[in-house]
Amino acid sequence: MDDFLWTSEELVTAMAGRPLGSLPGGVTGISIDSRSVKPGDAFFAIRGERVDGHDFAGVAMANGAALIVVAEAKLPALGRLTCAKIVVEDVLAALERLGVAARKRSQATVLAVTGSVGKTTTKEMLRGLLAPSGEVHAAVASFNNHWGVPLTLARMPVSARYGVFEIGMNHPGEIRPLVKMVEPHVAIVTTIAPAHLGNFASIEEIAAAKAEIFEGVLPGGAALINRDNPEFEQLEEAARAAGVTRIFPFGQHVQAHYRMEDFHGEADRSAFTFIAGVERFAAEIGAPGRHVAENAVAALGAVQQAEADLDAAIDALALFGGVKGRGERHRRRIGDGAFMLIDESYNANPASMRAAIAVLAAAETGGEGRRIAVLGDMLEMGAHSDAVHADLAGPLLAAGISHVWLAGPAMAHLRDALPESVSVEYREKTGDLASFVAQSVLPGDAVMVKSSLGLGFGKIVAALLDKFPPLADTQADTAAPHVADDGQGTP
Repeated sequence: MDDFLWTSEELVTAMAGRPLGSLPGGVTGISIDSRSVKPGDAFFAIRGERVDGHDFAGVAMANGAALIVVAEAKLPALGRLTCAKIVVEDVLAALERLGVAARKRSQATVLAVTGSVGKTTTKEMLRGLLAPSGEVHAAVASFNNHWGVPLTLARMPVSARYGVFEIGMNHPGEIRPLVKMVEPHVAIVTTIAPAHLGNFASIEEIAAAKAEIFEGVLPGGAALINRDNPEFEQLEEAARAAGVTRIFPFGQHVQAHYRMEDFHGEADRSAFTFIAGVERFAAEIGAPGRHVAENAVAALGAVQQAEADLDAAIDALALFGGVKGRGERHRRRIGDGAFMLIDESYNANPASMRAAIAVLAAAETGGEGRRIAVLGDMLEMGAHSDAVHADLAGPLLAAGISHVWLAGPAMAHLRDALPESVSVEYREKTGDLASFVAQSVLPGDAVMVKSSLGLGFGKIVAALLDKFPPLADTQADTAAPHVADDGQGTP
């Protein structure tokens, strides 16, 4: 067969593994989740922080795995499974070796994205903007950590014309080994913001950690850096120190090579002038928010640096409608009316909170509808946590948001900082707030749900989507393609 992702011989060679049993000719996919294994996949029994994939090898086989990759030390416990196996010393290390082999065999133009905010949105934009120019391989969900990046590499087919990778981190030194696997031709740093403040002493330290992405850029490659960010000069210097000579600032700054002008935001989309050097283009994006348009400027610049069709990419941008958990919109029927749900439940830090509040402020309401901010804790803020949560009162008041519903221990500080003019509901637990929200939303409301992933605010979104049906004859629920969420990475 010529449709294998990997032949078994290639797998054994790349991973320095030991074949056991009668191996198939090859595999058509790679999986680390026994629940999502498809017939023909290779299942890698990775040991994670909470579960060990070896415990689910039987489930993977029952779901159609063509072979399983297992650790030598676990082999005795798997004796009852007579399926085909490739035995290695360490399964995650074997996946990393396979990812490296995938990169070496690929002729794709590779792009990598990092930053404190906007990585997944920019990655998904690139998926759509590059598609008119050729086959695009990109990670599902936020596969941006120590297992997500090698998994995405290992899944990259030889036929891919473009590869798009998201790279995240929680601590210094985490991006460096990942970007050296990816070896991008184009690297993007969306912005630097106070995320993971509990793990860093300063914004400058966060910028230094993000700048590790430049160390993997191939000779002659390009770096796109946000010119509007105060850490621009630090990032530019780091890029040059890493040997990157082609550096392109982007943003609204007059010195940005890729620039946004004449931004016009509406409730459900935005328009702007995109400037690339001396060329000017009219651009439209099917999602609201200046911050989303800024990500689009970076994505369009990266398209040009990847030598893809820029005009086709600008046309495709109008079809981009957001990403699940990061601004995706749903219009749901309630009684004789409807309400708008803005799903920002995947992650949160001070910068993305402010951006989401601005989007809510611009959202359309119907009749007596309210703009309601449903907010949960921002995690990993360390000693800054109390202050950054209380400080959200300013943006909420400036945006005219008069209904704020909160959950999480840290959000008690925002509750206490808001004046009596704001209608505040507070619950310590997410589940209690989910019940309240589902019972309290009214026709005409615009409801924005946002928190760090660990708060589980996806339960609130699910409660609303389960209780209220889609509004017939609208496009709000179909504007944004769902991205499979069968794993999570790091911000």
